[in-house]
Amino acid sequence: MDLLKTDVQDRDGWRVVTAAGQLDVATAPEFRQTLVEAQYGGETHVLVDLNEVEFIDSMGMGVLVGGLKRARTHQCQFVVACSQPRVLRVLELAGLAHVLRVVPDAQAVTR
Repeated sequence: MDLLKTDVQDRDGWRVVTAAGQLDVATAPEFRQTLVEAQYGGETHVLVDLNEVEFIDSMGMGVLVGGLKRARTHQCQFVVACSQPRVLRVLELAGLAHVLRVVPDAQAVTR
């Protein structure tokens, strides 16, 4: 059983990385690799869609911070789409909701 499923698509000038399942200590390395590959070349705006993520821990949040740092290094946008109350609450408690640009869904950015 996969704890995390990911998908990467190009949509309207954005690289959309969708995650589903659990983003935790067990799956963070895989997700980090997916995100690094999605950002390869550094010229890509990235949207990480967490709307199907059921759980995120500090390792998962660390991957998001790493993605944000890579994007800033290349003057690219890095946006997180999330409307999952549990995940949003964790991002808020960690202070990341104020550091990351968080939108309710991917369409808010890729229209």
